Amino acid sequence: MHGLINRSIQCFVTDTYGSSAWAAVAREARLGHSGYEPMLISVPGLTTALIDAAERVLGHPRETILEDIGTYLVSHANMTVVRRLLRFGGVDYVEFLHSLQDLRERARLAVDDFDLPSMDLSEQSEGDYRLTCSVPMRGIGHVIMGLLRAMADDYGALVYLDHMGDVDGAEVVSVQLLDRCHAEARPFDLALRVG
Repeated sequence: MHGLINRSIQCFVTDTYGSSAWAAVAREARLGHSGYEPMLISVPGLTTALIDAAERVLGHPRETILEDIGTYLVSHANMTVVRRLLRFGGVDYVEFLHSLQDLRERARLAVDDFDLPSMDLSEQSEGDYRLTCSVPMRGIGHVIMGLLRAMADDYGALVYLDHMGDVDGAEVVSVQLLDRCHAEARPFDLALRVG
């Protein structure tokens, strides 16, 4: 896995549970070091070892941790760059959902060796979607669910999400858009304001 993934896990644990929790996760995963260089490729299997260690140390189910990581990537103040990347996908939640099919390529514009899961969106009926995610890591659909939930809040939409399990080697997430304008959307400006 790319070092950005493991660095995101480290930041999530540290920002949410504190540096002592991260130290415990690092010990449990037998890292031998305290942090990650985000631009390096990590040893295969290390991401899974980190999630397994976090599950034991934090006492939360794997699916909950993964979904919380997805939410963290969009909603935490330290992750504004991820939110910006995703908000460029559209002016409303439906446009954002459709843009997920291009997210892999957009991410590679920023980091050319960053391999996100490929995503395919299909509309079952009006407001009812299925997002199929290739699986570079078991549980990636739960990360995507957290991300989708946080982005719905960001756009002011009301959604019901359900992880439908594995289908032909991919994870499927059901997205039911209940209300496009449930709440006021968070402000977003295409131009990044400096200062």
